[in-house]
Amino acid sequence: MIILIGLLIPFLGTTLGAAMVFFMKNKVNDKIQKLLLGFASGVMLAASIWSLIIPSMNMAKQQGEVEWGPAAIGFLLGILFLLALDTIIPHLHISHEKPEGIKSKLKKSTMMVLAVTLHNIPEGMAAGVTFAGAMIGNTGITVAGAISLAIGIAIQNFPEGTIISMPLKSEGVSKPKAFLYGMLSGIVEPIGAIITILLTNAVVPILPYLLSFAAGAMIYAVVEELIPESQEGEHSNLGTIGVAIGFVLMMILDVALG
Repeated sequence: MIILIGLLIPFLGTTLGAAMVFFMKNKVNDKIQKLLLGFASGVMLAASIWSLIIPSMNMAKQQGEVEWGPAAIGFLLGILFLLALDTIIPHLHISHEKPEGIKSKLKKSTMMVLAVTLHNIPEGMAAGVTFAGAMIGNTGITVAGAISLAIGIAIQNFPEGTIISMPLKSEGVSKPKAFLYGMLSGIVEPIGAIITILLTNAVVPILPYLLSFAAGAMIYAVVEELIPESQEGEHSNLGTIGVAIGFVLMMILDVALG
């Protein structure tokens, strides 16, 4: 039961963030949006290091492998995986006018949701592999550590949910629909995590690779999308401050609860 609750925590963060569409009159202030994007980036960077890459290296060492081998291979594969999805899936970033991915006739609102969904795929994978590691035991990953990662992802999902639902409302989408789209952008997280959990026994030998794979996918989303968006235009220093706050908060969560 505690694992199921842990898997739903990130989705709850997205849902609560999307619900802000019912309480906020206008779109998210540009300064606040930069701060929130930076914050999300910092959380994901810290989670990638403390919750994924370091456990990957420790686990590889316990299995008698080259300590950095699985981490390096998995990380690069995670980068390539997100690069492929980014190239194939049609999506539109909030601050951009030109869609990315394969050309399609999808609505602008749909492509905006797909852009955030791309961010959430690696986060769901990260939650799934850490809980899988905690269930296996003898991996160096504890349930408390997995929950700390889930909480960290939920914290950064809150502003992401808000950032997707508010612009949708500004595009003329009704509040209930904007909330629904924002919430659904996070549904891939528990789905991906549950699939990983169901395959726990099969992933034991490759768990170090999967941990670093999730880290690579998360870092791709941060470097390719979140940080650039937080640095566009004026007040880019707010994005940098957000990164620092998010990184330190996630680091403290992981060390204190892990």
